[in-house]
Amino acid sequence: MKRLGIKDWGSVKFMHRIRKIVRIGLPLAFAVGILWWMYRGFRWEELQNALSHQMSWTWMLLSMPFGVLAQVLRAVRWRQVLLPTGERPRLSTCVHAVFLSYASSLVIPRVGEVLRCGVLRRYDGTNFSCCVGTVVTERVIDTILILVLSFLVFLTQIPVFLSFFRRTGVTLGGVLDSFSMTGYFVTAACGVLAVLCVVLLASRFRFLSHTRSVFSDLSEGLLSVREVKQPILFLLYSIGIWLSYYLHFYLTFFCFDFTAGLGSLAALVAFVVGTFAVLVPTPNGAGSWHFAVKTILVLYGVEQTSGALFVLIVHTLQTLLVVLLGVWSLLMLLLRKR
Repeated sequence: MKRLGIKDWGSVKFMHRIRKIVRIGLPLAFAVGILWWMYRGFRWEELQNALSHQMSWTWMLLSMPFGVLAQVLRAVRWRQVLLPTGERPRLSTCVHAVFLSYASSLVIPRVGEVLRCGVLRRYDGTNFSCCVGTVVTERVIDTILILVLSFLVFLTQIPVFLSFFRRTGVTLGGVLDSFSMTGYFVTAACGVLAVLCVVLLASRFRFLSHTRSVFSDLSEGLLSVREVKQPILFLLYSIGIWLSYYLHFYLTFFCFDFTAGLGSLAALVAFVVGTFAVLVPTPNGAGSWHFAVKTILVLYGVEQTSGALFVLIVHTLQTLLVVLLGVWSLLMLLLRKR
C-alpha cells in the first residue's frame, strides 16, 4: 500500500476540515435562511410585548416537565431494549446520554444518535455497535407509531378542513396561490434535505457493518426488541414518550389567546406536521419547524403575524430547555469517575 506523504496528509486533513464545516455550516445556513425569510418584515417590538404582557408564563412552565419526561422515558425504554443483548448500563447514564444527544444535535444535526452510544461505551463499557442497533430499532418503532398517528389524525381532520374551506370561502387552489415562489422553494428544499438526511444516516449505518463482528453486534441490537421481557411495558413507554412530547407542545397553546381556543385536535395536527418538519437536518428543526407549524396555525384561522410569533417563542424556549438539560448532563458526567 502506498504511504501518504506530508502533502497528501495535508490534503486529507483539509478535506476533512471542509466536510466538517459543511456538516455544521450548511444546516445552520439553511435554518437561518428560512428564519430570515419568515421574519424579514417582522416588527420585533411585538415579540417584546408578547413576552411581557400577552403571554401566560404559567402554561409555558407547566409544559416544560413533559419535555423532560419524554427524554427520560426514552432513556428508560432504550435501557429495556439493551438488556436482552446482555448489556446493563446504568439508568442514570442512559438518561445523561439521551439529554446530551438532543443537545449535541443542535450543533450537528443527527450526531446525537451516535454520541449517546459513545457515552454508554465510555462510562459503562457498553458495546458500541450493539447500542447503534438498538437506536435504529427505536427509530423504526417511533416511525411506525408516528405514521399510524398521522394517518388517524388527518383522517379525522378532513371534515374540519372541508368545513374551514367552506366557511371561509377558501379553496385548495387559493391556498396554493397564496404561496410565493420562495414558499414553494422552501417546501421543496425541506423535502430534499429530509430525504438527504435519511440517505446519509443509511450510509453511516452501512459503514458500521463492514466487518462481520460489527454487523453481528448491530443485528443483535436491531433484533433485541423481540426479546424484551415486558413488551406491554415497552409499548407503554413508547406511547408515553409521544404523549409527553404532545403535551409539551399542546400546553403552550394556552399561553396565547389566539391559540387557546383551537382545541386539542388542532394542536395534534400541528404537532404531527412539526414532527415531520424536524426531519429536515437543521438544528432542532429550526426554520422548517417554524414554517410548517405556522402554516397549520394559519390554516386553522390564526393570523400570520400571531402564528409567526407563536412558533418563534415556543421553539426558542423549548430549545433552551434542551440546552440546559445537555449542559447539566455534561457536568454530571464530567464529575463522575470513568
